[in-house]
Amino acid sequence: MSIEDDVALLERVPTLRLLGMESLRMLAIGSEQRIVTRGDPLFSAGDEADAGFVVQRGAFRIDDGHGAEVIAGPGTLIGELALVVAMKRPSTATAVEQSSVIRIARSLFQRVLESDPAAARRLRDAFASRTSQIASDILMAGAKLSS
Repeated sequence: MSIEDDVALLERVPTLRLLGMESLRMLAIGSEQRIVTRGDPLFSAGDEADAGFVVQRGAFRIDDGHGAEVIAGPGTLIGELALVVAMKRPSTATAVEQSSVIRIARSLFQRVLESDPAAARRLRDAFASRTSQIASDILMAGAKLSS
């Protein structure tokens, strides 16, 4: 894929779209592509998480080891929190078919945010809004359970 194709793919990801075209271009130029064969893990639960991945082609089964399972296809950002904080992977991602991803290292992502404070603020505001919505959903679920 060309850099322009990668930028177009990154722009489809809601979280990354907030960064703007110039920052997306920097991410596309600085990131790397990985091919993952069917049945192979992209990462495993407990691995150090130093990057996020955007699915280019194919699909991945994300399994948290507790029965929750999701299929992530093209345009999906896997490991979003790893872009902003050092952590261990909470789940395992396994290719369900021959797949490819764009790997965005946390160090690259942080450099892009440092170079564009307005993009960093947009991202912070989006995370804050999502966190607030999750907290509200938890409170409402708790209220329903205690009724």
